[in-house]
Amino acid sequence: MAQDKLINCLWFDHGEARKAAEFYAATFPDSHIGEAMKAPGDFPGGSEGTELTVEFTVLGRAFVGLNGGPNFTPDEAVSFMVVTEDQEETDRYWNAIVNNGGAESACGWCKDRWGFSWQITPRVLLEANANPDRAAAKRAFEAMMTMKKIDIATIERALAGDSVPA
Repeated sequence: MAQDKLINCLWFDHGEARKAAEFYAATFPDSHIGEAMKAPGDFPGGSEGTELTVEFTVLGRAFVGLNGGPNFTPDEAVSFMVVTEDQEETDRYWNAIVNNGGAESACGWCKDRWGFSWQITPRVLLEANANPDRAAAKRAFEAMMTMKKIDIATIERALAGDSVPA
């Protein structure tokens, strides 16, 4: 990871960075755990030799997990958007996150057990919202607004005008 010029650093409570990295690496393709750095000295809330950071890659993107303690927690101002190709992929990621201590939110958003927000977004939804037929785009958008996990078949029906959300 040393060659990367921009690496996202995610703050975790003590000892949680590796757990998160292991979960992400097991859940997403092109993901793995890299090197860890042990603290070279004592620090507030930790001692020398404690795992301070762990490098990991998610979907080919470099991250560093910092075991910083409870001082800071994630919020929805930053989220990870994962574009999916079909319902099976959408379900797999969504269910992995939610069923591992996470929580559902609205419009394709969910939170993992560490509080990080994920947008599990089927490509068809992005294309629907950009559809030059603005009436079709509006129907798809309105359908999305009623969902937690995105249902691709419902978005496609809304695009086609087969059903209008109530």
